[in-house]
Amino acid sequence: MKFKNPLLVVSNLEKSKAFYKEVLGLRVTMDFGANVTLTGGISLQSKESWLSFIHGKNEDIIFGNKSTELYFEEDDFDAFIQKLNDLPSIHFVHPMLEHRWGQRVVRFYDPDKHIIEVGENMKSVCFRFLKNGLSKSEIAVRMDVPMHYVEKLLK
Repeated sequence: MKFKNPLLVVSNLEKSKAFYKEVLGLRVTMDFGANVTLTGGISLQSKESWLSFIHGKNEDIIFGNKSTELYFEEDDFDAFIQKLNDLPSIHFVHPMLEHRWGQRVVRFYDPDKHIIEVGENMKSVCFRFLKNGLSKSEIAVRMDVPMHYVEKLLK
């Protein structure tokens, strides 16, 4: 058994492809018409074709149920936040926040209300703390991670 990729059901395939390209920089690697695979291995499936596969009805698909998310990490988090703030079409789950371990994240919706989380790359978190004057041991405590993890990230 081998897991291949997540699949999101979307109501408008063209709109979703444009969103994932514009906002996250993903591109189509395979296009089967009603199903496309994007870089990173995410597949988008048209709602109509998905309903035919599961022998379902429109009411069987519930968008915006907040039970899952796609998670990404970004090296230049500040630039990404600025990009999101400049896009009027972005609807946030919450504004940028910092988790207790120091990683900054933002969550927002795709056109079908699937949740997208983009987090600051953990290596960037370490370097941000280092730049702000924390020692390696203080970074490990602040992030609640082992020292060897901090040292690996700072290489």
